[in-house]
Amino acid sequence: MIDMTGGSTVYDAQSLPSDDNINAYSFCIDLHGEWFTSKGAMIAYYGNVDFSGVSQFASRAAWVAARFSSPLYTQDWVVASGQGKLVIGDRGNDINSYDLEAGNLTIKASNLLAFETGLELKQSIVPGFLVLIGTGKFLASSNGPVIFVEPPFRADPDALLGWADCPSPSQHYDHNWMAQSFMAGLTSFFGRESGEERQYDFTGAGTILLQSSELLRADGALLRLVESQTNLLDANSAGALGQKLIARAQQQ
Repeated sequence: MIDMTGGSTVYDAQSLPSDDNINAYSFCIDLHGEWFTSKGAMIAYYGNVDFSGVSQFASRAAWVAARFSSPLYTQDWVVASGQGKLVIGDRGNDINSYDLEAGNLTIKASNLLAFETGLELKQSIVPGFLVLIGTGKFLASSNGPVIFVEPPFRADPDALLGWADCPSPSQHYDHNWMAQSFMAGLTSFFGRESGEERQYDFTGAGTILLQSSELLRADGALLRLVESQTNLLDANSAGALGQKLIARAQQQ
């Protein structure tokens, strides 16, 4: 018999942890009822678990529509329902669980993986972010360990994961950086920005969550948002936008 485990722990339904990390890169939900989960986040499960699209589930359970108030992201989420162990992962990124107690937290949509139905999800006024309100547990991924800081603080948009109990940030542009750096000005022309050029500026009280790198994850909903706004452009503006997008793609 060949040992393929290499000395690693072998889990089954009984030995998997309950509502806790298996390791830094995976989390096991002890499912008794329903959770909202991001499409693609499930990597394995034990037991009797069913997955239904949020819009499909909402047609037979009104509470889903009441808890999930973000039409732009509806197609990116499912409801996991049933009894069993549900293992969540995100392509080798770190995964952490957080508990909200009558809280209000804004988080980058592409990093939110799952949340309990005691929480309500809304769309943030800041593009690419979602808001969780209420009491319950949620799971989020990060590229490297999460850092917690307090305002006043300026954050690189790509490193920013979210913020809690503080006002939405304003955008700060470092014109000295742009004036001193020819390449910064060139990339800005093509729509690419660095943290040295543009930051999110936080003031007041609260907590800011940062990941330990500037790795930006794709967010399909942002593309849908931009596409939905292009019908406001006239033909000349649409053509100019198309040329800029082509130039940006060539630069990357």
